[in-house]
Amino acid sequence: MPDRDPVLLMPPPADLLDTASLFLDFDGTLVELADRPDGVVVNDALIDLIRALEERLAGRLALVSGRPAEDLAAFFGDRAPCVVGSHGMEYRWSDGRRARAERPDGLMEALAEMRAFAEARPGVVLEDKPLGAAVHYRMNPAQEADAVAMAERLAATHGLYLQHGKMMVEVRSAGGDKGSAIRTLMADPRFASGRPVFLGDDVTDEPGFSAVAALGGAGVLVGPPRPTDARYRVDDVESVLAWLGAAIGVHA
Repeated sequence: MPDRDPVLLMPPPADLLDTASLFLDFDGTLVELADRPDGVVVNDALIDLIRALEERLAGRLALVSGRPAEDLAAFFGDRAPCVVGSHGMEYRWSDGRRARAERPDGLMEALAEMRAFAEARPGVVLEDKPLGAAVHYRMNPAQEADAVAMAERLAATHGLYLQHGKMMVEVRSAGGDKGSAIRTLMADPRFASGRPVFLGDDVTDEPGFSAVAALGGAGVLVGPPRPTDARYRVDDVESVLAWLGAAIGVHA
């Protein structure tokens, strides 16, 4: 369990990226959270920043997200960095390699029920992923209890993993998380030469913070203080972009 006192977390030092292998969450870290997953906009400044960071770190940069890997890579075009999607279950390496877990049994049945749930409730959005399904209730927070109860039941019925997040709940394939993703990436020779640093905002990022700490690196929590295994903290997306940009002399 995270036990670091969140009140005592300081901003990350300016030289933390000097020898880093850098792992970045996406929603709530590099871009502001949107009411709908398809409502996010990636501007040219962010694309340029990610490309500059990747060059500065000799390729030791990966996006680690709950989004589908191909959807996330599409934001960054033909020069997308290494991407791990679906909470560590999909790998899209920058050299063209691809790997993905099998779609879990029972997901189609769970998806159908979650779709009916979303369609019957204004403001609730279904997200269909290769290895999971999520309902987002940011636009109708009164649906939280019912959405969570449904997801808990579907996960138990179909042997799926229950994933909580910010104003959403998901059922997905078991066997991976952002911590396992970072450990897999750090076993690759390119990433192994750096010290792991991971930035994230959500409870889904805690396995990543734990993994980088165990590997001798550091996590950076984005957002308000809370119990965490991160070592440092910044306030918001704007602070993330400013810190990353200052490290390499550019601004997003």
